[in-house]
Amino acid sequence: IIQIGLLDIVFSFDSVLTAIGMTENIAIMIIAVVISMGIMLVFAKPIGAYIEKHMALQILALSFLIMIGTVLIAESAHIEIPKPYVYSSVGFALVVQLLSIRAVSKRK
Repeated sequence: IIQIGLLDIVFSFDSVLTAIGMTENIAIMIIAVVISMGIMLVFAKPIGAYIEKHMALQILALSFLIMIGTVLIAESAHIEIPKPYVYSSVGFALVVQLLSIRAVSKRK
């Protein structure tokens, strides 16, 4: 629970920065942060357990972080990587991995 709380603080800060960038309405910012905190509290444990159960998803998550870091570094060097390419590759890899997990679980 402490870990979820700490992550919630980090992501809340991120949510506040995002909300500030998207709107100037304080009420909308507060609502967005509260909703995101609630969603995180509800889904953090089940998603964490699922990811912990499937090692391949942990590796996939790390590869996503590396890819996002690479995109950010490229953008800082003024090299534009089209977002649809990034999102497509992330989505495709996730779908393939989830189908693989499903196929393995059906064999058991």
